[in-house]
Amino acid sequence: MDYMISSHPIRLFNPKLDASKQKIKSLTLVNAGHLPKRRPQRLNAQFSYWAFVMITGGSGFYQVDEGEQQAIEAGSWFCLYPGAVFNYGPWEGGDWDEYYFTVEGSRITEWLEQWLQDPGKVKATVFDDSLMHRMELIFKLMDSGAPSNMDRAVLMLESFLYDLACHSDGGEDSTRESFALKVIQDISQSLHVRQEAAEMASRHHISVSTLRRIVQEYTGYPLNEFLHRLRISEARSILLNTELTVKETGEALGYKDTFYFSRVFKKMTGVSPRSYRNRVGP
Repeated sequence: MDYMISSHPIRLFNPKLDASKQKIKSLTLVNAGHLPKRRPQRLNAQFSYWAFVMITGGSGFYQVDEGEQQAIEAGSWFCLYPGAVFNYGPWEGGDWDEYYFTVEGSRITEWLEQWLQDPGKVKATVFDDSLMHRMELIFKLMDSGAPSNMDRAVLMLESFLYDLACHSDGGEDSTRESFALKVIQDISQSLHVRQEAAEMASRHHISVSTLRRIVQEYTGYPLNEFLHRLRISEARSILLNTELTVKETGEALGYKDTFYFSRVFKKMTGVSPRSYRNRVGP
């Protein structure tokens, strides 16, 4: 029997952090991973935690207890959870591309009550560049080793899963406003990765001029100023809640020049980063 998970390199993320240093107590990211070209099937599998599995390529099957065997295609996502027995995986002789996130915490109960319907059913979505980018960004935050970034990863995952659920149950309309919100949310969640406007626009298959127009119309600010405001807002939180230096804070948000970061910070807040930290916020 072939026990090899994949013929391609896999990525596993198992954060080892002191939970007491995290501020989000009701939800914890246990682990996550990317398994390209996964081949093995799981039969009669049981789990201690909740896991959310996204299939971005390939095909296979998913079955809960002795229920109906459901087909998996690229764009499917499904849940694994305690108290049930699962059979799932690529078809015999085939493979699929899998992303997964394993979580625990009381917050999951609220999800089930409010928006995560029928967890034993396969859901469908479209894993476009924007959604792929969000999963990769969660990986980067997990891999940083910083408790504050683990909190950010947890909140980003919750938002990501909520958007998947809304799309799957038809609760998210496809209006222009919904698309604009998706674009702005993507920008807002990418503060720790320096990007050009062309890269942001490409993820949503729009031109740079359309991107700039959307941001201006829905935020009231030109794109560059909106980005600065988002980063400075995040910088304020970092300065008050971490021990990162001013230089490290700026670099974490894409400002390679500390003097430029300080100048932008002062323009937005009225004080320098060091003065802001010393006076303990607003």
